[in-house]
Amino acid sequence: MKVRSSVFASTILILEVVGVALFLRGFFPVPVKSSLSSKNKLSDLPPEPLTGGPSNASGTPKPLFKRVVIMLVDALREDFVFGPNGRMFMPYTRHVIERGSSLSYVAKARPPTVTMPRIKALTTGSIPGFIDVVMNLNSPALLEDNLIWQAKTAGKKIIFYGDDTWVRLFPKHFMEHDGTTSFFVSDYTEVDNNVTRHLDSTLKRDDWDVLILHYLGLDHIGHISGPHSSLIQPKLLEMDDILKKIHGALVSKEADGSLPYLLVLCGDHGMSETGSHGGSSEPEINTPLVLISPIFKRKAEMEKPGVVEQVDLTPTLALGLGLPISQNSVGHVIPGVLEESSLREQLRFLHLNGHQLSCLLKDSTPEYEKETGFEQFRVAEKAHGSWMKLYLEGNTSEVLTNMGKKVLKQYLEALAAMSSALSKQLGKYDMYSMIAGMVFVFQLLLVLLLAMPEALSGSASVDLPVLSSLLSLPFYLLCLFLASVHVLVCTSAESSCYFCSLSWGLVFAAVAFSSAMFCILISLARRRLPFGSQFHGKSPQISSGSEWMLSELDVLLLAGTVGHTLSLAASSFVEEEHQTWYFLLNTLCLTVFQDVCRKYFREQRGSGDEEEPILSKKSQTFSHSGSDIYSEKWLALATPPFTLLCCRLLRSLNQTGVQWAHLPDVGHWLNSSEHKVILSLLSAFCLGLIYLLVQRRCSWVSKVALAFGLVGVYSYRAAVGNVLFPWQHSSRTTSKGTVEARFVYVFILGILFSGTKDLLRSQIITADSKLKSKGLWEIYSGLVLLVSLLFRAHNLPVLCCCLLIQTLMAQFIWKKLHYDAAQTTIMHYWFGQAFFYFQGNSNNIATVDISVGFVGLESYVEAPAVFLTALSTYAGPLLWACHLVCYLSSERDRKRLCSAERGALRPDNSCPAAAAKTKTVC
Repeated sequence: MKVRSSVFASTILILEVVGVALFLRGFFPVPVKSSLSSKNKLSDLPPEPLTGGPSNASGTPKPLFKRVVIMLVDALREDFVFGPNGRMFMPYTRHVIERGSSLSYVAKARPPTVTMPRIKALTTGSIPGFIDVVMNLNSPALLEDNLIWQAKTAGKKIIFYGDDTWVRLFPKHFMEHDGTTSFFVSDYTEVDNNVTRHLDSTLKRDDWDVLILHYLGLDHIGHISGPHSSLIQPKLLEMDDILKKIHGALVSKEADGSLPYLLVLCGDHGMSETGSHGGSSEPEINTPLVLISPIFKRKAEMEKPGVVEQVDLTPTLALGLGLPISQNSVGHVIPGVLEESSLREQLRFLHLNGHQLSCLLKDSTPEYEKETGFEQFRVAEKAHGSWMKLYLEGNTSEVLTNMGKKVLKQYLEALAAMSSALSKQLGKYDMYSMIAGMVFVFQLLLVLLLAMPEALSGSASVDLPVLSSLLSLPFYLLCLFLASVHVLVCTSAESSCYFCSLSWGLVFAAVAFSSAMFCILISLARRRLPFGSQFHGKSPQISSGSEWMLSELDVLLLAGTVGHTLSLAASSFVEEEHQTWYFLLNTLCLTVFQDVCRKYFREQRGSGDEEEPILSKKSQTFSHSGSDIYSEKWLALATPPFTLLCCRLLRSLNQTGVQWAHLPDVGHWLNSSEHKVILSLLSAFCLGLIYLLVQRRCSWVSKVALAFGLVGVYSYRAAVGNVLFPWQHSSRTTSKGTVEARFVYVFILGILFSGTKDLLRSQIITADSKLKSKGLWEIYSGLVLLVSLLFRAHNLPVLCCCLLIQTLMAQFIWKKLHYDAAQTTIMHYWFGQAFFYFQGNSNNIATVDISVGFVGLESYVEAPAVFLTALSTYAGPLLWACHLVCYLSSERDRKRLCSAERGALRPDNSCPAAAAKTKTVC
């Protein structure tokens, strides 16, 4: 069945999306949730256990705290408070930690370490999944049981100032609120001043119970300049002064006989060594948790902070305020908070926490009775009942105290075990849906690879053996086998699978399609890759019999692409995927170098007679001298080694991945304040080289616009303090660079407009291939200018090497070695993937630089921010994809022109010099 290549590619793309969606549906685990739609209430709390008598009907013990202030500093790393620089960064906080009435912990946040999922974790006690990262841009109202809802229902008056994510998550929950956007990361002063300006008046009032402050400036500084920036210390000193003010106000209002206050200093997440967050590195997940209250013992010296889970704060605050624990909370109460309470109250608190965790375990685990933590809780509950009987009888012996301490220990062990069991459920994946999606995607990939040479040929169509595959016996046998596997899996699986929940009609269609794809693959493989054929050293050619003869390069491209796809089945290869692409790119350069050597040494010995007439011509119209061909040969030979050298240098520019991302790299060295002069010179050189490489195919108007635009790029980087002007004074304060960035945007839009105009004219008004090619290259140059504006200064060498490699490979490799469209396409794809990692990106969302989304903006605007962030992140693959379109379009027009000239000269063969010139150019 003949199918146009455009229809074939579109169909494959749509089906690939379906396969990826099926895989992601199985990969993202469903969060642990209670099956009950209602929320916990005080009336639902169990009574105290009592053995041998009627149950004690008491509900929740009296609250521990009258008033709670939560000061959440976004991206507050643990070492900013507890580290060696803590006394310098936050002196008052360290004094309270070392000498005051406080408890200090390192609270571990679970990935994804992004603000909205972390707020959910702090208020619900549950562990959000990675799907919440997508929802972080537009947070919907939180409907599940949470601490804020419980406090409002109990009549607590809550005031909030800070990140407006809270306002979107909890609409109509706050008595008073003032939200500030968290996405405009260029602002790290006003965003905090808007919070602090309410503080003095609020602390003087007595009409509130819970005050929540969410400061964003520290997080924004991290995104802009990293955790070692000179801006970090002033911001932390500002946070320290605010905590001192709050603590002083709470102490002054403390009255004898009333319940004490609680001041909580915490972070929602930390920040990586690059200043970002979202992943699972230690600096990102370790956050400080400081609890300050007169109820705690006063310390005599600095103690090593304990380690708790971030979700443990939720049940601790709930019980401390006399509220029910949220249904979906997987945390357990922090024992240190209860130490000054009576033994009976401590046991009651732990019993309530254990009851909530056991109910959640029942709802989420089919065989919950076999869980160690559940059994321990039942044993502790019975022992608690026996203790209560003796306690109510008035027994005050030491035996009762020891027995109570033993029950307390049993409860703590049971709580830790149940919390761990519930947290581990996040690692349960729907393997059946994941495998089905992977098989689906892998089949489509193989069909695409095998059909690509035919799809990119002159006929621009693909002959798919659909009918013969559907009428073959293997098709029916595969359908029967896959249907049997589906029935077996769905009837024997302990947990429900998404693929099993689909209707039988959809399942049968999926089984039939997968079987047909397998049969089509076999037919295409037999047609394209005949077994027993000898591998040739020449470029692949499609013969009249449509047999595809493989070269060494074809084997590498096919095996490398398939091998990379298979490697993604292992999490270690996903975390360190950049190593795979670096290896494949180095191997590709060596294979291309072999092809170059074969062309210019081995093959020219046998075809020297054919080139003889060209070299012997002395006509003035053809002045291609032997020295020109000699230099061309050595430039072609030098291109693969030079590409290898560039790739090796770029690998050292940005450490990426997970295992070695913390190691110092050239990028860190260049960004240090001591080497700003070197970074400035390097940036100026790279921008100049970018201009020389890009302007060659532009009109003179675009050349001028490109020159001014690149000057504007340097001015922008100087304005924000990354590089220096020769006349700039070192004490000059940095700005946001808004004017300079908008200056560059004007020239970007001008170049894009000029290129689009030429492209439309070539398609609508006149069929001029030269005009079309110029339009495409001008659009490409505008895109390069935009990327140079968005890239950090130390990443400009990445863009520079990208353009240089593209120019050399196009001029001396792809064109001279006559690689076909399929080979060139896959090579562009490989280079694009490698340059994605050369930028410093990884499969960890913490490497996404969201600060570029606000270049030239004075406030947060969602559409341009998302567009600029995505463009900067995927600049490498995008530039190589655009270059592929421009190159293939230019080559097709050039070959069409050469064919026309050869056809005009062939009848009389009257001009051998012109014919020789045409042969050389083409």
